[in-house]
Amino acid sequence: MSVQFSHSEFGDLKQIIADAAAIEIMPRFRHLAVDGARQKSSAIDLVTDADEQAEWRIRDAVAKRFPKALFVGEESVARDVSLLDRIGSADMAIIIDPVDGTSNFAWGLPLFGVLCAVLVKGETVAGMIYDPVGKDWFVGRRGEGAEGISATGVSRSLKAASPVPVSEQIGISSWYLMEEPYRSRVAANVARTRASFAYRCAAHEYRLLIEGHCHYALYWKLMPWDHAAGLLIHTEAGGYSALLDGSPYSPAKHHGGVLVAPDKSSWDELHAALLG
Repeated sequence: MSVQFSHSEFGDLKQIIADAAAIEIMPRFRHLAVDGARQKSSAIDLVTDADEQAEWRIRDAVAKRFPKALFVGEESVARDVSLLDRIGSADMAIIIDPVDGTSNFAWGLPLFGVLCAVLVKGETVAGMIYDPVGKDWFVGRRGEGAEGISATGVSRSLKAASPVPVSEQIGISSWYLMEEPYRSRVAANVARTRASFAYRCAAHEYRLLIEGHCHYALYWKLMPWDHAAGLLIHTEAGGYSALLDGSPYSPAKHHGGVLVAPDKSSWDELHAALLG
């Protein structure tokens, strides 16, 4: 499909995100109030004042600039889960994770970012990953490739890793989030690869995948704000991904896990090695 989101609209959305990061996120980094971080489902599932205030600022700015777009943010869905059911049919949806890597942010680690995807009729047409610390971007528009943009505006093309044997692949695995029997199986099988790690921040993990610094990722949770942007940019950088049953990824699907690889052959080999 042709991209139905213009370059000027893309630029306006980037500015909205950069402004929210400068006003709501970075002033709170390592300066959270005593009660500025709160536990959700577990001790490693947190929400902070930065998450909430950044999302509300982005939401309000998006409503003014894109009044017909469905806004879907992680904190908005926490208040109204029915938003997830509207993603596939919306003429346009803008999906935001205001602070991806919230635990890292709350712990004072500079491994967090803002993820944003633009969908038209359920299909991702644009994605962006913003690092508020480095003030740089990884961006992609469907059919136009993947691009890195520095804080000074210098751009470069991005390319996913080239295929290598499974035993030489470096990757990312969130096996600790999986249900049994996948949890024990994958925890053991990642030893078949060269190395596996997790930053607890999809924004930075996708940056490594998109720039070819690692080969694969195996994710279990499929919330659209974690994956829609990164998978679109990774695809535009020449990579391949699919749900664990082999079907195409869709932001409207929220269960099933996704495997990211350099190409289809690598995906098949990794799937057999990690899950077989």
